[in-house]
Amino acid sequence: MRDEAARRAPEEGAAPPVEDPASTPSEADAPPDARRRSAPHAEHSARRAARGAGLLEAAPAGALPARHARPGRARRFAVVAGLAVGAALLLGSSAAVTAMMVPPPDPASATMRLKSEPSTVEQLPVPTLEQTPVVTDLCTVPEFIAALEARDDEAAIVAAGGGEAFRAAVAAGRASCVDLADPARRWAVVNKLRPANPVDYRPTGLIMPDGVRNIEGGALRSDAASALTALVAAARDAGVGEVALESGFRSYQTQQSTYGRHYAERGAQADQVSARPGYSEHQTGLGADVVACSGACGALDDLAATPQGQWIADHSWEQGWIVRYVDGATPVTGYLPEPWHLRYVGPELARAYHDGGWQTLEEFFGLEAAPDYRD
Repeated sequence: MRDEAARRAPEEGAAPPVEDPASTPSEADAPPDARRRSAPHAEHSARRAARGAGLLEAAPAGALPARHARPGRARRFAVVAGLAVGAALLLGSSAAVTAMMVPPPDPASATMRLKSEPSTVEQLPVPTLEQTPVVTDLCTVPEFIAALEARDDEAAIVAAGGGEAFRAAVAAGRASCVDLADPARRWAVVNKLRPANPVDYRPTGLIMPDGVRNIEGGALRSDAASALTALVAAARDAGVGEVALESGFRSYQTQQSTYGRHYAERGAQADQVSARPGYSEHQTGLGADVVACSGACGALDDLAATPQGQWIADHSWEQGWIVRYVDGATPVTGYLPEPWHLRYVGPELARAYHDGGWQTLEEFFGLEAAPDYRD
């Protein structure tokens, strides 16, 4: 209750109560510990009482006594408050500066950026790299040279990297040891500008194809004969019917008779349907004229309209053969189309020929066209 009266006293204009020293227990009566604890408090209370009396004497009559203030604590509060205000101002200034430097996001501009087309970026320059052939010349490859010397043409083509690699090297002049004029090679090219060498060349190892109806009793080189046997069997297995050999190897002398007969019938036009002696692929033992048979065998001109003729055009390459004189190639070969005239080049070269869509051996090896003889 005394505390409540003391709080109301200033508001009611009454003087603050002064404690009676007689009612306060003396330090002598208090225990020693209490005296030690109360001594500072008693001294502090005396000073407070003296200051209060001085204030009462100095105050004018009727004036309300001022509340007691504690300057030390007020100063500390002022310092703490000042520091807090300074920190708030400092943080606020930093935030304001940051806000000024980083503008707030604009939803409209963000939407425009999303909807706008990406800016065009100028293309960087692309360095030009010069490609160097893996092999400068096939004739520097030991495996290729070994197969070439062994007269194993197919192994040589495989050592070159396959039919296409071999063809590309020859066409680019990177196979100086490959002789396209050698009639004993599978890759030989015989045409109106490139006669057999020697002109009366005759191959060795001629045999009759096994399992093939042979109308004129013609022979072929052993590798070509085996390949024709495979072709005839494949056609039969495909259900297209029988294929027979009309004409195979023809010697220089035989070709003289054949060309003479055509020339007698056609004159100069004979050059479009028959080769002069020494310029015929038949003389290499790698050329074969075939016909279709269904019981009896038809003529050469009948082949194209038969199932056998269509199958040969589409699949003969699978056994190493190509159709040498096709429709549309007369300006290059000099011959009218002969869908019956097959030329054996071996599996690797035949695949490259087929896959590359080639129509003539001249173009295949990068040779000049040969539509006419030189004389």
